[in-house]
Amino acid sequence: MSSIKIAGATVNQTPLDWSGNLNRIILAIEEAKIQGAEILCLPELAITGYGSEDLFLSYWFPKKALDQLELLLPHCEGITVAVGLPIRIQDKVYNCVAVIENTEVKGFVAKQFMAIDGVHYEFRWFTPWNANEVVAIEFQGQMVPLGDLTFHHKEIHYGFEICEDAWRGKLRPGYRLCDRKVDLIFNPSASHFAMGKTALRKELVEESSATFDCYYCYANLLGNEAGRMIFDGEILLAKSGEILSRNRLLSFEDFQVKSFYLEPKTQDIAPINSKNEEFVQASALALFDYMRKSHSTGFVLSLSGGADSSSIAILVAEMVKRGINELSLEGFCRKAGVKNLPTSQQPEKELMKQLLTTAYQGTKNSSDDTFSSAETLAESIGATFYHWEIDEEVKSYTAKIEKAIGRKLTWEQDDITLQNIQARTRSPIIWMLANINNALLLSTSNRSEGDVGYATMDGDTSGSISPIAAVDKFFILNWLSWAEKNLDRPGLAKVNSLQPTAELRPLERTQTDEKDLMPYAVIVEIEKLAIRDRRSPMDIYLILSEELELEPDTLKGYIKKFFRLWSRNQWKRERLAPSFHLDEFNVDPKTWYRFPILSGGFAEELAQLEQL
Repeated sequence: MSSIKIAGATVNQTPLDWSGNLNRIILAIEEAKIQGAEILCLPELAITGYGSEDLFLSYWFPKKALDQLELLLPHCEGITVAVGLPIRIQDKVYNCVAVIENTEVKGFVAKQFMAIDGVHYEFRWFTPWNANEVVAIEFQGQMVPLGDLTFHHKEIHYGFEICEDAWRGKLRPGYRLCDRKVDLIFNPSASHFAMGKTALRKELVEESSATFDCYYCYANLLGNEAGRMIFDGEILLAKSGEILSRNRLLSFEDFQVKSFYLEPKTQDIAPINSKNEEFVQASALALFDYMRKSHSTGFVLSLSGGADSSSIAILVAEMVKRGINELSLEGFCRKAGVKNLPTSQQPEKELMKQLLTTAYQGTKNSSDDTFSSAETLAESIGATFYHWEIDEEVKSYTAKIEKAIGRKLTWEQDDITLQNIQARTRSPIIWMLANINNALLLSTSNRSEGDVGYATMDGDTSGSISPIAAVDKFFILNWLSWAEKNLDRPGLAKVNSLQPTAELRPLERTQTDEKDLMPYAVIVEIEKLAIRDRRSPMDIYLILSEELELEPDTLKGYIKKFFRLWSRNQWKRERLAPSFHLDEFNVDPKTWYRFPILSGGFAEELAQLEQL
């Protein structure tokens, strides 16, 4: 077999951005030609975007995707291009890849297995294709084969597994492709980002190339396509169980093309980053895409000086820093829609002043420590910083309700009420600032708080988007310590010196989050077993009693508290602002974990736990 050059491409697409999506594909094709590639593989559903959701069920939507395919054909002269799109046949929609050879569509390969776990609901939209089945459909007045197909290019015999197809063990199409003696398998994917997932993909691609004794080329989508899921844009080539080439992930560019020769030798392998680095790069890109795709002018953040809001402020700062480094100052501003280019000697801070507006909203229960922490951090990153007191507004609300019910509110009798009114009073004025700036309000809830409802609905949960709602608090606390040193963020020193607290009770009551709940390190262990692994309270106790050095009654108390608060607060999770999927699981009922709003609250299960 003679050596030829192939390429994988990743594109940052947006549902219903027909011309933009098409243009990015065309630019990727032109770049592949420049690099001398003879075959180019683009990601799954690249023409429409993977996140088009119920649009896939429309009759007009798959038809328009085919119209876009027709517009693409003239740009495929002198190259073979594989590109993903939905195709409707009567009342069924199939997730397909069109193979275009020198401007002519040679066939459509249909996906055989649907992703139905975690954030994926593909069975809602697509019908799986049967193995070994081929039909013909009309395209441009000619009958074109569609189904389980393979193709030839010079001496190369190649086929496809489309994303989920490759994750189905012995059932996967790769085994049948191996029987057909293919030399090359392409995997066009829309595989969501999660911290640590690239290591799993690497293992899959390596094993696939060894098992099927062929070259295996993988190409994933890129960016925050439609709001929640992030795609990392990974492109891989493997042979004989070894990765030969890998690109740098989570690019701010509109597209990337990675070309390689079909030769069993190493050809530029980018390193795999740590979980901490993956988190910041993915979050920075997701914020950037969300901001520009929503046509917003920046962000507004209620900066308390605590861990959650401070971590989000740093993520916005990293968005600016990394975007400038990759796109250039002018390129970043153009893509972000920033009209006034920085002219100072500190363009990064000048941009931050435009793009992030923060406010510290104090009460008599706030400490000097948190104010100083917030002010120092905002100054260090260049964000606009305001501060004001909300005691007058809290007092006004409290006086009105006291008059109505005919008694004074006290901390002994009305603890939750008096805490919540402070959090809720902060919401209207920070929303005003977001409206004035035409900016996105950033909510500061984390996953641990979402687990147990440790958040005030219409208070600290207020926001357009909740960047860290899919990440646990224990990770956030450790990440902030890492970020202070590894991202050169000295403004985090004061943040990292503070004990996490809501500061909603009087200072003499020394409120802390972990005193209200339990240690965050324990919450994350319980939630992994309860939510990720779907274990019962009794199972969790038996497992953690071996792993954690806690007294039996203490551990039982923590588990009971978790499940009771989890059950009671599903209604809150239903109303949280959209969040990025960043970890291996999340508690968003719209994407990962569905739970009844009303339930028996594990009453029998917790009673059984008490009997152990």
